[in-house]
Parts: sequence; C-alpha cells; structure tokens
Amino acid sequence: MKMKTVLKGAAGVVALTVGSAYADSHMSNEMTIVSWGGAYQQSQVNAYHNPYIERTGISIITDESSGDAVARLRAMHEAGNMTWDLVDVVASDAMRLCDEGLAEEIDHDTALAAAPDGTLASADFGNLIVSECFIPQIVYSTTFGYRTDMVPEGVAPPTDACAVFDLETYPGRRALERRPIANMEWALICDGVPIDQVYDLLETDEGIARAFAMLDTIKDETVWWTAGAETPQLLADGEVFMGSTYNGRLFAAIAEQNQPIGMAWGYQMLDLDGWIVPTGLSDAAHARVMDYLMFATDTQRLADQAAYISYGPARASSAPLVGNHAELGIPMAPHMPTDPANMEGAFLFNYTWWADYRDELDARFQAWLAQ
Repeated sequence: MKMKTVLKGAAGVVALTVGSAYADSHMSNEMTIVSWGGAYQQSQVNAYHNPYIERTGISIITDESSGDAVARLRAMHEAGNMTWDLVDVVASDAMRLCDEGLAEEIDHDTALAAAPDGTLASADFGNLIVSECFIPQIVYSTTFGYRTDMVPEGVAPPTDACAVFDLETYPGRRALERRPIANMEWALICDGVPIDQVYDLLETDEGIARAFAMLDTIKDETVWWTAGAETPQLLADGEVFMGSTYNGRLFAAIAEQNQPIGMAWGYQMLDLDGWIVPTGLSDAAHARVMDYLMFATDTQRLADQAAYISYGPARASSAPLVGNHAELGIPMAPHMPTDPANMEGAFLFNYTWWADYRDELDARFQAWLAQ
C-alpha cells in the first residue's frame, strides 16, 4: 500500500508518496498537524513528520494556522466539527485552551516515552510542563543581539540584557519590543532587583514606577518593534547597536546570513512551545495522534529537531544528543538558549502572573510610550 504526506502552506500543496511500513486499522490513516510555518515548521517536518511517515505510511497534512489557533479551535468546538488533529501552540495559549476545555489533559508518563535511562517523561520535561494539557517541544528565548563592529574600541562586548541600559559604555540606538513583557522584568533586574523578587515588586505601584524610570533612561534612543524580523534587519542595516528579539532570528542572521552580529545571552527570557491535543477527536483520530506523540516527543526526535533550528529541546535527556546543523555543519549546542553557557540569569516567562496583570500593564505601558 502507498500513502502520501501532504505539506500544505503558503507555497501550496506538496505531496510525497512513500511505502507504508504498516497500517493499523483502529487508527486514522491521515492527520492534520497545525504549526507556525517557515523554518520552524520545516524543522518539524524533517525531524518528526517524515520519519513517522516512513514508519507508518500515513498521510500528514500540515497547516500554518497556529497564530490563530485559539480562535479557530473555539469556532470548531462551537460548530462540533474538529478538523485539526494536533496543534502547536505557545505555552500561554495551551493554558487558555486547557482552561476552556478545548485541549485534552495528558498523562505525560503514560502517553509519552520515558528517557533512554528510564526517567519518566514528567521528570524529563520537569517544570516545562506548565499545564496538564501541554506537551513541551522546544524552549526559545527573547534575548539580545548587537553589532560586533559597533562595539567601542577597547571595550568588552556586551554579555547580557543590562548592556541595553548602558548608553555610556555602548552608545547607539536600541530596539525593544512594543509591549511590557520582558522589558519590565529587564528594567528591574538591571536596576538591581533579584530575579525571584521581580514579579512581587511589579505588583506594586512603586515597582512599576521603578521599571518605567529605568526604561526612561533609554526611551529616546529606542526603536520599538512589533515583529520578530525587525530587530535582525535593524541590526543588519546598522540602524541600532543592540536589540531584543527571538534567539532563532538572531541565529539565522549570524550563522546563515553572516551578519556582523553577536549574542548577549545573559538574562534571556525563556518561553515554551509545544503540542496540545484538541478535544472532540474521533477514536481513530485520537489513537493516531497519541501514537504520533509517543514517537515525535521522544528523546532522540527532540534532539533531531535541533539540527534544523536553534531552539532548545524541552527534554533534559535530549540536550546531550544535540549535534551539528543539518546543512551548515556547525555545532548547534552553543546556539541553544538552554546551553549551560547561555543560561546566566535566564528566567522563565511567568505565564500565570502575566495572565493576571497583562491588561493593566499593557495600558500603562502604552500610556508611558505616548508621554
């Protein structure tokens, strides 16, 4: 028997035919897997989808609608017509979908493979399981890049986020995201607040005022971005000396485009991305999805994805298996946010805290920008 994988995205539909390794009559022979498109989704195709297709012979249709996943899943649930089988979302969206009953609760130790040494999945993923409905895949971060050729002579290159506030040592324009998340944390951390006290302090008017006062010191020298591609372009054009963005964007500019950009990893804000299983699947579709997840989230598969994109595998047991980039041949471990050398002062985006305070701080941040 022959079956196809259908890769559906902005470039159209591509069908590949492979020989079936086996067919299981109680499982669906087709899955629609939703993700983010681009290099990230292609890394999933390379590391997960294609090996699974070779193993099973099923068809996988890929969809690039993760950015609209919450609204789309709500609509499908309301209509009683679930057409997606597995969805890649950021952790905060997984928490929302779980709370609304749109994502299935997962017994991680039953549904997912143990590590090669027998460590159960729940321990291998550890505190990255931020919701009972969330299956972590990767750790990415918002961190800083800087122009290596704009570092003043005789001055050491920046190593952490606090350099963005040091206009005397590192003159030049900055780039920061046009939202309070990460900026408020960095402002307090770089003003001397211990990381474990940052969120408690931000619950007070004094703490918010202190963060804005720190941001005031660079406000006039800051370009505010809304899309992750903006900072790498600003750096490439020499429009800014230093700016925040997602670590994968900076990796592409440095390793793939050979731009004169360096990484300042210190105090990076870590964030998570992974799978949710929608509620309302048929028995056959559910069985297939769970079989896929057992395969695609094991230790080796998560390490394999790191050969295509510079995001850290969510399993602790995967990190030692990270090798070279599949095309460039360069070691990928130094480019991972989870590499020990890059973890100085790293902090995890506090999903529950921002869920409680986001609306208030968004309003105050936009008002501060307008002043």
